[in-house]
Amino acid sequence: MLARDRLPQERAVHHGSVWPSQSARVEPKCSTCIDELNGKHLSIDTDSILHAEDSNEAIEVDGSLVSTEAPHHEEKETFASFGVHADIVSSLHEAGITHPFPIQAMTLPIALAGHDIIGQAKTGTGKTLGFGVPALQRVVGPKDEGYEKLAVPGAPQAMVIVPTRELAVQVASDLTVASKHRGVRIATIYGGRAYEPQVEALQKGVELIVGTPGRLIDLYKQKHLNLKNVRIVILDEADEMLDLGFLPDVETLIAGTPAVRQTLLFSATMPGPVVAMARRYMTQPTHIRAADPEDEGLTKRDIRQLIYRAHNLDKIEVLARILQAKGRGRSIIFTKTKRTAAKVAEELVDRGFAAAAIHGDLGQGAREQALRAFRNNKVDVLVATDVAARGIDVDDVTHVVNYQCVEDEKIYLHRVGRTGRAGNKGTAVTFVDWDDMPRWALINKALGLSVPEPIETYSSSPHLYTDLDIPEGTKGRLPRNMRTHAGIDAEVMEDLGETGKRNSPKSGGREGSRDGNRGTTRGGNTSGARRGEKRREDSGSGSTSTSSSAGEKRDGGRSRRRPSSASVPFTPADGSAQGESSAPSASTGEASPRQRSRSRTRRRNGEVVGNQETAAGE
Repeated sequence: MLARDRLPQERAVHHGSVWPSQSARVEPKCSTCIDELNGKHLSIDTDSILHAEDSNEAIEVDGSLVSTEAPHHEEKETFASFGVHADIVSSLHEAGITHPFPIQAMTLPIALAGHDIIGQAKTGTGKTLGFGVPALQRVVGPKDEGYEKLAVPGAPQAMVIVPTRELAVQVASDLTVASKHRGVRIATIYGGRAYEPQVEALQKGVELIVGTPGRLIDLYKQKHLNLKNVRIVILDEADEMLDLGFLPDVETLIAGTPAVRQTLLFSATMPGPVVAMARRYMTQPTHIRAADPEDEGLTKRDIRQLIYRAHNLDKIEVLARILQAKGRGRSIIFTKTKRTAAKVAEELVDRGFAAAAIHGDLGQGAREQALRAFRNNKVDVLVATDVAARGIDVDDVTHVVNYQCVEDEKIYLHRVGRTGRAGNKGTAVTFVDWDDMPRWALINKALGLSVPEPIETYSSSPHLYTDLDIPEGTKGRLPRNMRTHAGIDAEVMEDLGETGKRNSPKSGGREGSRDGNRGTTRGGNTSGARRGEKRREDSGSGSTSTSSSAGEKRDGGRSRRRPSSASVPFTPADGSAQGESSAPSASTGEASPRQRSRSRTRRRNGEVVGNQETAAGE
């Protein structure tokens, strides 16, 4: 039996009318509701079936509420007029947030009434507070009446699941701002950090958790995370979790929550597996979609999109000129691979730009250091792989550059969506190689961009300067008088007690050794590469260098190789050197009886050649 079949048939009263039940549709039954809908420019789609975009999957919904206002049009009402808790309203007011955006104005009345919601809106339209405010209001905090009467005081009552670490940090930050006076304890749970602080936070008690599926599953299986008291589950960026293969983990987490709960699902797109999951775990949800009648395209109209066919050897020169355009603020450069991200960031720093890289090979401390430096304006260029495509919510990003052609239209939408946020204007530039033209043709057709053949562009092309308002005479290096940012080194790297950190001060045991090995690939630490080079030199330089390095302590204080007795120099009591007695043996080519001799079989024209013959030939 599905969860939706076990739930009671509840109806929420709204202005004296009944909100939709299992068999009803979104049809307001009173004149007050109709006036509100007309005043908010909302339209009602009475079709009770929501179809997936790429398959035959469908889910029965109460109906669809569609906004006809601009995505960042501020409603006349304040958050208080929707019945939001006074502490949350005051917290938002102190942060300069008074009026909700359309997606928030549509979500709040239904979510606060306890109904399930499928929210669909373009990235950057303000979904976080749309689900965050109802979650903060529904939980019972330590200073609220009835907290001691809870079944398990301190157990999580709300769970927000997001696909990436950066997005988890961003969502938790926004909710912390909104709960400043609410007294709700929020824990951020994601990988790359030590388990102990997160486990300690859960043991002390939290009301709301924000996390990624992997670490949540780990703590849930270890019995540190109790989901039996969760009242509301929120899935943010569900389509991205599908792309990353997290949906099975998400379903495991949802299955651990009570059958009677509220579920909110938000996604920019609506693929078949997401709709199928919504059908299994949601109860007659209401579909909410924020649409702009003057913005019919899939991308926001606030974003100016330029597509250039650029040569791979000239891209860095074109990019260096784009970053010197008039009015350019913080910018994000997206690459396909981690190696390209590191290479482009290094090249930009060499040319005088304040740039930082963020990709999967960096440790979590380095990734968060780069994001903090970017938000604090110590660097104004962030070179990133898709790991950051949905985790950066900075309102004043003016330029986004796709350094390489994207894989599909979904990735394009989410990358481009990092600019033009909160009503600001933005510019998105995409470089397309000659080999990527067939792929770009498909993306262009899917998005309706009307650029099937991007113009061939070089760093000296006149249209590049005019399109992006680049001053004439701009070269590929930033003039010294324009280098005003402090750089990545000005931001302190926080010690997160990372899992997989090689140079951890507590790396004296087995765990330290294991983490150290893992840190060489993820931590971005060059010491691991140097040690690898040292081993190669040692192995190729004979027994003397091998013996000299065999006793070194590596990886948390353990020695990988036990030094042999023949490799330890011995000095007799009379002071004579052992080297004198061993010299004849070395000259005759005879090995010491206690030293292991290593021989290699050599072949010449298919015949085995002895060591002496080989040595003579050499």
